Amino acid sequence: MRETRADTAQAVVLAIGLHLLLFLLMIAGLWWDRSNPQVQAMGSPISAELVDANALSQAMQRTLAERPEPAQPEPPVVETPAEEETVPPPQPLPTPVVEDAPTPPQPEAQEFIPEPDAVDQEEVTDQPTPTPAEEQERQEAKQRQDQVDLTERKRQEEAERKRRLAEQAEAERQARLADIRRQREAAQREARLAEQKLRQIADAQARTASDSAAAAPAGQGGQDTDLAARYQAALTQAILSKWTRPETVPLGARCKLVIRQLPGGEVMSAEVSSPCAYDEQGRRSIEAAVLKAQPLPYAGFEPVFQRTLILNFEARDR
Repeated sequence: MRETRADTAQAVVLAIGLHLLLFLLMIAGLWWDRSNPQVQAMGSPISAELVDANALSQAMQRTLAERPEPAQPEPPVVETPAEEETVPPPQPLPTPVVEDAPTPPQPEAQEFIPEPDAVDQEEVTDQPTPTPAEEQERQEAKQRQDQVDLTERKRQEEAERKRRLAEQAEAERQARLADIRRQREAAQREARLAEQKLRQIADAQARTASDSAAAAPAGQGGQDTDLAARYQAALTQAILSKWTRPETVPLGARCKLVIRQLPGGEVMSAEVSSPCAYDEQGRRSIEAAVLKAQPLPYAGFEPVFQRTLILNFEARDR
């Protein structure tokens, strides 16, 4: 028969169990020897001295001769020893200590300290016991006082609510007034700016007219000097409407423009010519403004229309 792995495992387990049993028996035997110590007799040991009987006195020898024979002891009863017990006797239970006690020690009762009575018993006994009518009257008075307090509290809450509403209404009114003042100041500021622009336009038109009059005397070439001045002003206004003045170009700075156009106001080219007080950014911006402003003013200015137009442009805001 072939031995399997299960048989091998079972044999190993049985061998281990047998060794454990032997080990436990050895431990039990050692414990038995320790728990049964030899008991020693109390007192000092017995000492004896051998003496020759012939060396004793005559009286001592007679006394020894007259002493009775000692009784023979009965043979001891031999009892058959019982079968040795392999199980050790039960061990005594250890004496429980305080910390190992099954229940914690109960705390000692606290000594009762009487509290003094805050009410004088003599005064209490001296006061008369209230009657039911007096007790009812007292309760009614208390209810009336509670009602008065409730009414007063409601009145105060209502007054506080009205005060908060009044403060809120006043704050809203002040906010509306401030908004109206801001709008009024903005309108006044815009009106002043518009008035200033109109004044600047009028001054520019007047200067353009004077310059045109000085450049071409009245009646020279059969042109109307007044119409030419209005044409110059219309051109300037059309270009200003499309121009955003750079910060590098100061107000009142002048620049000469050479504009080539077709009948109807279509611009062919716009170039800056000397003298010009603008920097490079200002020159490019004014040339771009001329191109954006096309078609330039033409209707009504046919008698003074020129294909190549020279315009003395003055920097100012729109």
